[in-house]
Amino acid sequence: MRTIVVALVSGIIFGLGLCVSEMINPIRVIGFLDVLGAWDATLVFVMISAVAVTGIGFPLVIRRAKPVLAGKFVVPERTDIDLRLISGSVLFGIGWGLAGLCPGPAIAALASMSPSILIFVAAMIGGQWLASRFE
Repeated sequence: MRTIVVALVSGIIFGLGLCVSEMINPIRVIGFLDVLGAWDATLVFVMISAVAVTGIGFPLVIRRAKPVLAGKFVVPERTDIDLRLISGSVLFGIGWGLAGLCPGPAIAALASMSPSILIFVAAMIGGQWLASRFE
């Protein structure tokens, strides 16, 4: 039960952060991605904050023998760059650039009940299902 509560609280904090930073606003995100045009640099502060928290927190957490709510740390073991990683990254980047949303902010933006967000999330889920059929 503790794991579920921690996941819920973490998700709420993450979602609130996305809302406060306006990362659920596709116009803001597309403005950030438009580095050669009318660049909106405000999301740089979101990135700096995330890198700072990770840079300080990760080394402290990984020193522990095991996580507080799990039996062991699950850290990616693969370090190779293959066609699947590159093609997935390209598809993700194209989708992010076209829609101005990626999965986390899209799910947080569902609270707006915006038809375009609902369609995006449905398409995202459909794309994930379709990708799972190719595995």
